[in-house]
Amino acid sequence: MGRTGAIAVSVQATATSAASWAELARRVDGEGFATLYCADHPGSTAAPFVALAAAAAVTRRVRLGTCVANAGLWEPMALASEVATLDVLSEGRAVLGLGAGHTPAEWAAVGRSIPGPGARVDRLAEVVEATTRLLTGEEVTFEGAHVRTDGARLEVPRPAQPHVPLMIGGGGRRVLALAARAADIVGVTGLGRTRDDGHRHDVDWSPAALDASFSDLREASSRAGRDPSVEALVQHVEVTDAPVAAARRLASAFGIDDASALLDVPYVWVGTVEAIVERLAAHRERWGIDRYVVRQDSLDAASAVLSRLRDA
Repeated sequence: MGRTGAIAVSVQATATSAASWAELARRVDGEGFATLYCADHPGSTAAPFVALAAAAAVTRRVRLGTCVANAGLWEPMALASEVATLDVLSEGRAVLGLGAGHTPAEWAAVGRSIPGPGARVDRLAEVVEATTRLLTGEEVTFEGAHVRTDGARLEVPRPAQPHVPLMIGGGGRRVLALAARAADIVGVTGLGRTRDDGHRHDVDWSPAALDASFSDLREASSRAGRDPSVEALVQHVEVTDAPVAAARRLASAFGIDDASALLDVPYVWVGTVEAIVERLAAHRERWGIDRYVVRQDSLDAASAVLSRLRDA
């Protein structure tokens, strides 16, 4: 895809105390990370919009968003109100990240059985449409298979931004096709079928599978006449002078036969800082990835990579 410009790096984290959360938010803001993201897993992560509002109070530049809110457990009016409030409190830095939801325990916790993949994606599409229309100030009457509103209007507060950026994240073909049509940022996880524990996933990171997935994404974007950013969720970061040994260990953990191929997977950063930066440039050229999200426990290594990206 041959994108140009700086590669953006964001951080996904969760709040565990007021002091540590404020410290992390200030660090992410000061070091030039693009977005501070919060996951949305009730019972195992902090409530995302509460945490992001607290981060807004101690930051000035970094964007603040969900990576990702579970569309299966949100209604459009409540979600739009949360996002608009965050946008006001952050003076126009909110990002709405949405996904279809894949963890059965989260559905069971609210007394519901998790729907099949098709129904979850259908609901995601309906939540995206209704919520984004509400954020524009439109009065929304919506009658879908999963979402219904009757004369809903978000009057107060109104978002500070004319358009709140939308990120849709996932790994399935239908989710990514929806993101290509509707989102400003396509969040690619590289994760396949959810395993029986509801948390871990199968992966296929072979070169052929990666090329096919990103080719599908390019084609879906082209059909829609759009060119959204592509943001990869990094599953492991390791700065090391022994990348081959690290790749062998990780290949076993991920159930991958070809350890050497793992070094060229965009969801894994392994090697020296210089080698990682070179691979990110190659991934942008090959697959159009211009954004990455790293998790909180990889912040130190990601800081070194981000610093080198700025110098490149």
